Amino acid sequence: MRILSIDYGKKRTGIAVTDPAQIIANGLVTVDTHELLRFLKEYTAKESVERFVIGLPTQPDGAPSENQKRVLAFTEKLKKMLPEIPVDFYDERFTSVLANRAILESGIGKKRRQTDKGLVDEISACIILQNYMENRKLLS
Repeated sequence: MRILSIDYGKKRTGIAVTDPAQIIANGLVTVDTHELLRFLKEYTAKESVERFVIGLPTQPDGAPSENQKRVLAFTEKLKKMLPEIPVDFYDERFTSVLANRAILESGIGKKRRQTDKGLVDEISACIILQNYMENRKLLS
């Protein structure tokens, strides 16, 4: 079964998923946030998802960020829609910074970086998921 991570944004949401053996995290897609619940319902009907990992936005000092209320409201809707799939939160501080750095270091051209606004969101979701999986290994 897969683990699916969500980097929830006001306009766009990045999604990443593990392989079925839960070894590797891969960016899956970026969806318009208003389509997110529908997308997740359709995806989980086709693929077995063991759990959702949702990035919890916080300020550098640990205080809730402005987006945290939206994330928590979305999470409640998700839990009602798919109650059989547990949800974990993961601190997403600095994931966008790391995603931007990864994009620059990857050699992706300037034109694609400017036109593909969802790329950062998808890579951020991948970073959240990879970090979640690494922490889980350390704790077990």
